[in-house]
Amino acid sequence: MPGNQAEKFDVLVIGGGITGCGVARDAAMRGLKVALIERDDFASGTSGRSSRLVHGGIRYLEHGQLHLVRESIRERETLLRIAPHLVKPLAFTWPIYRGARVGKLKLTAALFLYQLMALGKSRRHLSLNEKETLEREPSLSSVGLTGGAVYYDACTDDARLTIANAIAADQSGAFVASHTKVTGIVRQNGKAVGATVASQHSAERREIRARVLVNATGVWQNEISGDRVRRHRGSKGVHIGVPRERVGNREAITIISAVDGRVMFCLPAGPQTIIGTTDSWTDESPENVHASASDIDYLLRSANAYFPRARLTFDDVVSAWAGIRPLVDGQSKNPTVVSREHSIVVDSSGIIHVTGGKLTTYRSMAAEIVDRVQQVLGVKVRPARTDSVELPGADRAAQIEQLQQDDPHLAERLVGELPYTGAHLVYGVTREKAQKLSDLLIRRTHLAFETRDHGKSVAARAADIVAPVLRWDEQTKSARIREFEQDVGRMFAISP
Repeated sequence: MPGNQAEKFDVLVIGGGITGCGVARDAAMRGLKVALIERDDFASGTSGRSSRLVHGGIRYLEHGQLHLVRESIRERETLLRIAPHLVKPLAFTWPIYRGARVGKLKLTAALFLYQLMALGKSRRHLSLNEKETLEREPSLSSVGLTGGAVYYDACTDDARLTIANAIAADQSGAFVASHTKVTGIVRQNGKAVGATVASQHSAERREIRARVLVNATGVWQNEISGDRVRRHRGSKGVHIGVPRERVGNREAITIISAVDGRVMFCLPAGPQTIIGTTDSWTDESPENVHASASDIDYLLRSANAYFPRARLTFDDVVSAWAGIRPLVDGQSKNPTVVSREHSIVVDSSGIIHVTGGKLTTYRSMAAEIVDRVQQVLGVKVRPARTDSVELPGADRAAQIEQLQQDDPHLAERLVGELPYTGAHLVYGVTREKAQKLSDLLIRRTHLAFETRDHGKSVAARAADIVAPVLRWDEQTKSARIREFEQDVGRMFAISP
């Protein structure tokens, strides 16, 4: 934390999800004095529980959200350019079945419009006949299959994309703190002038003063909301990870659920296929939201309709997790039709609240928020080059390889069939701001998603590896292991 309690900032950003980290990076690159405070780990909320897609939003065409599609396509291309180590092109096959809600004519028209809106910046889609569709994805059901199409979007590591923005903000001069809780807003004459904060790992408490506060806490926004900010409902999105060999998909596949007609995805993710997502209103706590048995049943039934040979059951589910989307309009009966655009509201105390938005458009959303910050500060709005400066982390693989060469013990795999080694953990601590085992095993790596015990069996070994770097004694190691087991229980538990 800042050494001087009286130190003042131009802007205090509360919330270290993708929006808050993007705002901190943008503001710091504009030369503003920035503080970013996150209660837990960066991307520990919704930003680390997504479909891991950076996509143009083809499914939003159906609801007429053309502006969002256009913005999403532009931002997808930007992220492919500034974060090629984190955002990768991904081909999607969309099979067409006789009698499907989206037939060949509707899909062809949608893809033509999608291509048109890309202005030639993405690869052209391809139309497929029945044989060509099965050649691309032989595990698909052939019953009633009339053809398909291939289009291109992108995938990412959502947590590390978020963390890269936090690191970039730090490198541009921002004060960045995770595991630090805002315990109260400081107000003078009715205006917000700062916040009191407390470290989660010590008794340290401080006051941070700032000329402008940005509330980027997403579904936690209600805890800081002022009088002009409406409480927001959240939409729960559940994903499951199953062994990829059980499904047999080669690339990404867009499906329409046979249960309710929603557009869904089966996505390649290392050794897994990720199936998702659900979309239902929830009043669950963001800290404790997790998948239910009915959520998992819905995802399995939807996938099995397309991959009948898989015969997926609950026993195939390696992990199941949920996030809550902070949507602008919480009044609609069906959250699927609610726009994923964002809103920015300034309350009577001057706090700038942002809600809504999506992972793909975080950078443009952050730019708009910082424009508003500069307006409030009374300075000329000067955009930062966030669309052309590459995000950090491109040397990660080389740095991890070097750590393994320097210490062969760090080259040993934590779990035999997965690529993660002790060097990944040390790098996570020294270069990626990890402080806890959950930071390392859930977000700096995906080990917790890819093992049936969610990393519990390797937690003690992981603690031994990073203890010298983090200066943990035996008592602290035991405490961190218990914290990790609790975090895993909250995130991956399945309710009846």
